[in-house]
Amino acid sequence: MALDLEEQEQLDALKQFWKQYGTLIIILAFLALATFAGVKGWNYYQRGQSEQASVLFGKLEEAVRKNDIAQTGSLGAEIIDKYGSTAYGPMAALLLAKTSHDNGDPAGAATRLLWAIDKARDDETAALARLRLAGIRLDEKKYDEALALLDAKHSQAFAPLYSDLRGDVLAAQGKPAEARAAYKQALEKSLPNSNYRNVVQIKLDALGPAK
Repeated sequence: MALDLEEQEQLDALKQFWKQYGTLIIILAFLALATFAGVKGWNYYQRGQSEQASVLFGKLEEAVRKNDIAQTGSLGAEIIDKYGSTAYGPMAALLLAKTSHDNGDPAGAATRLLWAIDKARDDETAALARLRLAGIRLDEKKYDEALALLDAKHSQAFAPLYSDLRGDVLAAQGKPAEARAAYKQALEKSLPNSNYRNVVQIKLDALGPAK
C-alpha cells in the first residue's frame, strides 16, 4: 500500500508539473524542430543557389573569352542580382570590371571592383579586387588612394604583385628611392624561376642606380 501511495504521489506531482510547464515544453520542442528544419532548408537553398550561379558563371566566362560584351554584361548582372550573396557574385563583378576596363570604362570597372571588395566572401577575391582597383587609381593619378588600397592586408601569394604596383605608384609620384625599395621587395617575394621577375627587374633597372 505504501508503494502504491508513493507511486500515486509521484504521478500527481508529474501531472502538476505538466499542468504548469507542459505547454512551454511543447512550444520549446516545436521551436527547436523548426530551427533545425530551417537550418537544413537554408543550407539546401544555399546549395541550390550556388549550383545555379555556377552554371551561369561558366556561361559568363565563355562570353568573356569571346569578348561578347552584351552577353557578358547580361550574364554578369544576372549573377550579381540573383546570386550576389554567393561566392560567384564578387567573381562575376571581377569579370565585369575587366570587361569594362578593357573597353574604355574605368569608372564602371571601379564601381564593380568596389562592390566586389565589399561583398567578397574570401580574402583572395577581395585582394585581387583591391589590386585591380589600385591599378585604376594609378592610371587616374589618384596615387594616395592607390597606396591606401595596397596597404590593405593580403596573403603572401599577392605580396609580389602588391609590392610591384606600389613601386609603379611611387615611381609615378617621383619617389625613385621608395619605388626602388618596393621593386626589390617584389623580387624578394616572387618565385625564383618566375618570368614575372624579369618585368620587375626591367622597372628596377629603369630607375637607375641608387644615389
